Amino acid sequence: MPDQAVVFTLDGQRYGLPLAAVDRVVRMAAITPLPRAPDNVLGIINVQGRVIPVINLRGRFRLPVREPSPADQLVIARTTRRMVALVADEVLDLIGYAGAEAVSPHDILPGIECVRGVVKLASGLILVHDLDGFLSLEEDAALGRALENA
Repeated sequence: MPDQAVVFTLDGQRYGLPLAAVDRVVRMAAITPLPRAPDNVLGIINVQGRVIPVINLRGRFRLPVREPSPADQLVIARTTRRMVALVADEVLDLIGYAGAEAVSPHDILPGIECVRGVVKLASGLILVHDLDGFLSLEEDAALGRALENA
């Protein structure tokens, strides 16, 4: 059975997350600032009674910073430690890919963080990310403290 990834865009570049990590995709919601949260956390949202931190991928991927817009989407996903919402310009598709279409990130650049693999498609490359690498242990601990104090 092929692996599957949810594909989204940021500044025209396509990225992917393993389908198993994605809970749902929702429209942009009002983000409440979270004092003392790590820099890459925009704030928190309420999704069906659950308070979920919103992660700014633009900073992590060294993309130009911009405020989230109503046209953006939120990818609600699970790390091993918590649910998070990731701001995406647009969620495009669900793709399936076989091992032959995927390249290990260590074959491209040893030590690369957050990347589970690179999928080679006729339409271009998609970086499939490992959510557990988006927040360092220190950032996750600071986020936990900020959520407790909210």
